Amino acid sequence: MAALNNLTEHLEAFVDVTRSPTHHAESLKAIATSLEKGVLSINQLVVEMDMYLTTTDDVVRARGILLLAEMLDYLKSKPLDNAVVHSLVGFFTAKLAEWRSVRGALSGCLALIKRKGVAGVVTAVDAEAVAKSMAQSIQVQSLALYDRKLCFELLECLLEQYPEAMINLGDLMVYATCEAIDGEKDPPCLMIAFHVVELLARLFPSPSGPVASEASDLFEFISCYFPLHYTHTKGDEASIPREDLSRGLSLAISSTPFFEPYAIPLLLEKLSSSLPVAKVDSLKCLKDCAVNYGVSRMKKHYKYLWPALKDALYASTKTDLSFGLESLTSPGFGMGEIHREAVNLLQRLVKQDISFLGLVVEDIRVNMVFDTISRYSRYEEMLDTSKLEVLVVSQILSVSARSSVESCNIIFETFFSRLMNTLGIVEKTSTGDLVHNEISTVSTRLYHGGLHLCIELLTTSKDLIPSSEECTSTPESAQQSWCSIVSRFSASLIEAFTSAVQSSNDDCSADAYLGVKGLLAMGMFRGGSSPVSRSEFEKILTTLTSIITANSAKTVKWELALKALVCMGSFIDRYSESEKAMSYMAIVVENLVSLVRSSHCSLPHPMILEATSEVCSTRPTYVEKMVEGFEEAFCSSFSDFCVNGNFKSIENCSQLLECVTNKLLPRLTEIDGLEKSLVHFAISMWNQIESSVVFSYDFNGREFVEAAMKTMGEIVGVASVDSQNSIIQKAYNVISSSTLPAMESIPLTVAALEGLQRDLSTRDELILSLFASVIIGASPKASIPDVKSLVHLFLVSFLKGYIRAAQALGSMINKLGTGSGGTNISTDCSLEEACDIIFHESDSSKTICGSETFLGKICLGFCGSLDHQTRAITGLAWIGKGLLMRGDKRVNEIALVLMECLKSTNSSGNALHPSTMKHAADAFLTLMSDSEVCLNRKFHAVIRPLYKQRFFSITVPILESLIVNSQTPLSRTMLHVALAHVVSNVPVTVILDNTKKLLPVILEGLSVLSVDSVHKETLFSLLLVLSGTLTDIKGQQSVSDNAHRIIECLVKLTSYPHLMVVRETAIQCLATLLELPHGRIYPFRREVLQAVTKALDDPKRRVREEAIKCRQAWTSISSRSTPF
Repeated sequence: MAALNNLTEHLEAFVDVTRSPTHHAESLKAIATSLEKGVLSINQLVVEMDMYLTTTDDVVRARGILLLAEMLDYLKSKPLDNAVVHSLVGFFTAKLAEWRSVRGALSGCLALIKRKGVAGVVTAVDAEAVAKSMAQSIQVQSLALYDRKLCFELLECLLEQYPEAMINLGDLMVYATCEAIDGEKDPPCLMIAFHVVELLARLFPSPSGPVASEASDLFEFISCYFPLHYTHTKGDEASIPREDLSRGLSLAISSTPFFEPYAIPLLLEKLSSSLPVAKVDSLKCLKDCAVNYGVSRMKKHYKYLWPALKDALYASTKTDLSFGLESLTSPGFGMGEIHREAVNLLQRLVKQDISFLGLVVEDIRVNMVFDTISRYSRYEEMLDTSKLEVLVVSQILSVSARSSVESCNIIFETFFSRLMNTLGIVEKTSTGDLVHNEISTVSTRLYHGGLHLCIELLTTSKDLIPSSEECTSTPESAQQSWCSIVSRFSASLIEAFTSAVQSSNDDCSADAYLGVKGLLAMGMFRGGSSPVSRSEFEKILTTLTSIITANSAKTVKWELALKALVCMGSFIDRYSESEKAMSYMAIVVENLVSLVRSSHCSLPHPMILEATSEVCSTRPTYVEKMVEGFEEAFCSSFSDFCVNGNFKSIENCSQLLECVTNKLLPRLTEIDGLEKSLVHFAISMWNQIESSVVFSYDFNGREFVEAAMKTMGEIVGVASVDSQNSIIQKAYNVISSSTLPAMESIPLTVAALEGLQRDLSTRDELILSLFASVIIGASPKASIPDVKSLVHLFLVSFLKGYIRAAQALGSMINKLGTGSGGTNISTDCSLEEACDIIFHESDSSKTICGSETFLGKICLGFCGSLDHQTRAITGLAWIGKGLLMRGDKRVNEIALVLMECLKSTNSSGNALHPSTMKHAADAFLTLMSDSEVCLNRKFHAVIRPLYKQRFFSITVPILESLIVNSQTPLSRTMLHVALAHVVSNVPVTVILDNTKKLLPVILEGLSVLSVDSVHKETLFSLLLVLSGTLTDIKGQQSVSDNAHRIIECLVKLTSYPHLMVVRETAIQCLATLLELPHGRIYPFRREVLQAVTKALDDPKRRVREEAIKCRQAWTSISSRSTPF
């Protein structure tokens, strides 16, 4: 009873039109929930709704019918009794005649018609009754938008789900559709209407059917929309994309051949329109019509269609033919949408009916192109009209040839020999010799237009060579016609293209471009049916390779040849051309790799490395060969330097390592087997260093060491754990055999450290740096031997000034396990044991992390020299970063030591050196910034979520307090530098949550840091933080409260002389402040305008542009009295 009482309340609420839409929705949901849970049955609902469904009050009855319809929509997947469905559909069908209840009736019919796959569906007889009632009772265009959409959806659903029943209604359905569409302007309704036309055409394909008899009227109603004049904006919620609507209209027009007498003339007329969108839509629709209307109906329009299509191609083709590198694998000229659709239509027509090709072959303009070609030797000499002729005809012939093997045969039989004759290219005799023409030679007939046409035809035809499976099912005559023609001229063509390349110079890149592109086209025929023999293919490879090896400068010709070889290598790998792969290996790969190995190559080393890496990356077997060559080259050059002091050799090593890092490693996932080869390369590097026991010559340059460190770290970073273990073990063996282990016995005392020499030997420095890179790149799961000794080694090393050792120690600390269930990279040392070594108290065995540690005392100047202080601070920063990222609280003690270093004196009253303070301030940048060289995801760092936020919350209050109590200007400045590093490296949301307390100190920091140019980068970072607070609603109140201070600070920064982006950003921030209430900013209008007026004379254009915009905006506020 309670449920029924609640039902009555919900029913009353829904039918009451004075209630809000929210109340209606809540009532609807409550009733639907009761039905879905089985608390209420549909029969009970209908009984309870009796008075609402039968009342004489039109409004209440309409609302009641709509409610019942909505409930049925909720229950479309719930089983209903067939008798109930029959009764309901009869009820809604009868209500279609009541115009006040039409929305509910339509919704109810639609909900019932959509039911499928569950018990209780509408029968065909009932569906027919629905359709008949709707057609006879409803004037669709007299309804509101939503109701019209329901009508179209109901029509669509009836035609899709009850086609047999709809056939019985025949003419009535066609008439109803015509009447419904007439005058419709809403895109969603039209989208459904166009699909309804499609369904009708599919339902009544007979020439004696209703669609055929009413084709003229039906087409008239849909053709008025072509081409679509679309005025709805993208923001319209109810709108749909124009492309979708246009596609729907095209499918409707092409849906039945009975539209052909009316559609094709209309489309040809619109194709001649000056509107680009009309041309595109016409071409797309003509293609659909060609597919659906059939050859017999389209044929009668060919004589009108071909000229219109040809005009579209001429009108849409640009004459700017590119001879650049990017065009080597493309047509070389811009193709707009009209051009692309015209090409698609031409290809469809030729593919569908070979007789259409007769119009192309017999066309006068197509045949006149050979006269045009022979009048001009160089493309740039041609008139624009001649260029247009060559480009369009090239497109027409190549697209026609691409359509099918048969069309390709016809094009080649008709035009290719004529083209060869025009170019002076002769064919082979039956013995394979060339038939020479005494009148002309190849070198004097290199017409650019002819070469372009030839290349287009060759490029097109290569895709028509059948695969080995297709060869068995295709008649030999069909396969061989165009192939045999190309084969007869292949030798001469290769000679012609080679001649074009060889005759090119820096003034004419067209010759090189056309020559290389032609050779590329000749080298890309696949399969056993290729018209190019293996010897000819090898000649192409030899020619292109000779261009690479002969040029001592990176010319256009060199780059074109390299790209062509890369394309051919990729082609060979893609189609598994085994014979070509062997030729490519012997001629290209081995030649280039041998040049890498050679110490007497005339080609600049970076060029040969680039060429080798690009070419060999196309196939795994080539990669293996290349890395082997790189290994030999590295070992040879490194040995030459160590023994003979040849600095050119060590320079070559550096360039080789840069090539491995920059060219190969980024493509690791693309190239199979590359990881294995690179790991072997890394181990070979260690073998070579191990065998070079003594360097005969030292060198001062860091280029090689930097390159070696980067390569080694990157290889370890991408390697699997097993491969990492192999490299680590090898590196450890090498470092164990060096003099470095002696450093492990050095006690951590000031006296012992002061007795050390700063510099290691060249070999030891290299070994230490490379080993540090290995540790940096290692995964937490990798196994590192003798960690305790290595921690001591790295600790002593960074105190001697080797930063890479500090980074390695920080990485090791970050990845070491806890010793109690955590992941270990070592079995002999836990994190606590490593920290015992690093943070032991001076002259004690107690382990702490603060100022009483040995490192802390050095940092604060209690012992050691100034160099020791700065090195200890830097090392402590990297160790702290490792701890910080893994969420270890020991970093807090390190932060306190660094903050102590920012004070003017230590606890003993001794003044700290400015250099010490600067290093301590920069240590906060190390702690908070994202590093590229270590401790990042690429190098498998352990990163705990929100680690920056936690550090921010701990350190910022302390730094703020220290700033307030600072005793000297230098200390105050360095504290602001440290704070700026912290706040500029946390997520912006953290700043916004703390804007109120941070804004004053940020403004003070900007003022302090603007004094000295040495802090310009830090100043800019802090200014970006301020700009972030100005644009977010969270910080709006704090910004408003401090508007006067912000404007004062920004006005000063508009004339900051040391960094352009500071001035630019300050002016942008001033413009952003206009979002504040008028009363807050208007009093400062004069100062701001004076500042930005001065900025109009700034030497940098970007600053002047921002000043103009800012000045205009601030000038305009004088007339406002309300918030901007």
